[in-house]
Amino acid sequence: MVIRITGSSHRPEAQPDGNPLPSPFRMFENFFNNWALQTVLARRSESFRPAIDILEKDNKIFIHCELPGVNEQGLDLKLDGRTLTIKGKRKQEPEGTGCVYHQIESSYGAFSRSFDLPNSVDTEKISAASKDGVLTITIPQKLEVQPRTIQVNA
Repeated sequence: MVIRITGSSHRPEAQPDGNPLPSPFRMFENFFNNWALQTVLARRSESFRPAIDILEKDNKIFIHCELPGVNEQGLDLKLDGRTLTIKGKRKQEPEGTGCVYHQIESSYGAFSRSFDLPNSVDTEKISAASKDGVLTITIPQKLEVQPRTIQVNA
């Protein structure tokens, strides 16, 4: 004989081995009760990796790096030989500010992106500017590598 007591216990009904009885609603309860925690824990393992666009126009190479929330003073651009490296850190609100996060979809943390530049660039004239959360690095190409027209004599 099995006697079930319902409504008086906070513990779920159990099988003889101590495991909860299977319930079609338990899956939904676990999902909706833990969704915020699962989202936060999943995001903590990720680090910030800014999106990069590289394009060429008017004999210049442009690198556009999306850096929302990153202060320009915290950026470090270095050229080592032909390798250009962008380093920085995107900081999250400190925990002691009274903020309670219910969902975090943004990524935070330190980042580093490196690019090997072609031999055709003029490394002495590289410049960088930041506007509206986008870092733009302008890399001019050397004049001697520009295509030129050759006159055909008759």
